[in-house]
Amino acid sequence: MGEPAAMPPPKPPVTGLTVNYHGSTIPVVEVTTMPSGTIEAEPEAESEGGGVRLGKLQLAIMRVLWRRGEAAVTEVHEDLEAERDLAPTTVATMLAKLEHKGVVAHRTEGRRFIYRPLVNEELVRRSMVDDLTSQLFHGDVTALVNHLLSEHSIEPRELAELRTLIRARERGLGRRAGSGAETSAPREEER
Repeated sequence: MGEPAAMPPPKPPVTGLTVNYHGSTIPVVEVTTMPSGTIEAEPEAESEGGGVRLGKLQLAIMRVLWRRGEAAVTEVHEDLEAERDLAPTTVATMLAKLEHKGVVAHRTEGRRFIYRPLVNEELVRRSMVDDLTSQLFHGDVTALVNHLLSEHSIEPRELAELRTLIRARERGLGRRAGSGAETSAPREEER
């Protein structure tokens, strides 16, 4: 008869998992407690220009925070409940991701985290439109505006507003030619 089959070498332990659950070999996630306080982490880099890129749910959460000024997870969940069927844990997870991105911060009030926005809506809008223009229209603003005009229903009143904005922009560029200064309507201060 042949030699007995050699036993395979033992597998190295998997970090963060435990294999001992009443003799089971099914890996079970080991629960560890985190120290209290805020976890300091570097925000994710969003895009080359340092802009902010948000998904639909993240943007909806930010709109709640912009409107309220600050809110707990339960308050954000209540505001979004009518339009989205979300679990409170989903809202909490998204707020934690937004905090990691550096767009919200929290303070603790008892056992609750109260979140507040760190960026204003105009900054997010500008960043996301710049990103859209760059990715879909290769940076060509004329192509973006042409797309909006040809693919969307525009009321005569809206066309008149656009003409007014274009004339104002032309006048502003004529006075400031070469200055590099932007000519835009005054922005509302952050609250």
